[in-house]
Amino acid sequence: MQQTRTVELGTGLFALLGMGALFFLTTQTTGGEDFSADETFTITARFDNVGSLRPRAPVSMSGVTIGRVTRIDFDPAALDAVVTMDIDARYDQIPEDSDASILTAGLLGSQYVGLQAGGSEFYLENDSEILLTQSAIVLESLIGKFLVRGGSDDGSN
Repeated sequence: MQQTRTVELGTGLFALLGMGALFFLTTQTTGGEDFSADETFTITARFDNVGSLRPRAPVSMSGVTIGRVTRIDFDPAALDAVVTMDIDARYDQIPEDSDASILTAGLLGSQYVGLQAGGSEFYLENDSEILLTQSAIVLESLIGKFLVRGGSDDGSN
């Protein structure tokens, strides 16, 4: 009887520590590093799907946070999302043909905008728009496509 109680207490403690570790991991991956800049310039990009991108999400280039998402609006005429970003003015030499992608930080992480440098000799400036974009990959739609394709397979390979 004493050994059963010890096993139950050990199992309960293990489950409690596991939930605590999961909570800690969630809070660490969904937070963002602080971004502050004295001067910024504003750029926009249009995406078909922004996934779970939120205002205050980081904008990074080569893994370095260079800005923040300030607004996400829907354009009813073009039927796409318009993401407005503030970029630190120190990074004023981003080529105008750069592309923007919505990426995910790790498995449980939040989404952010990643910029990939282009090769133009002209640079983004205030109120510029990034024309080359890649929307967020929505895990639910990928799983749905996989299940539909896998479910229609008749087994003849």
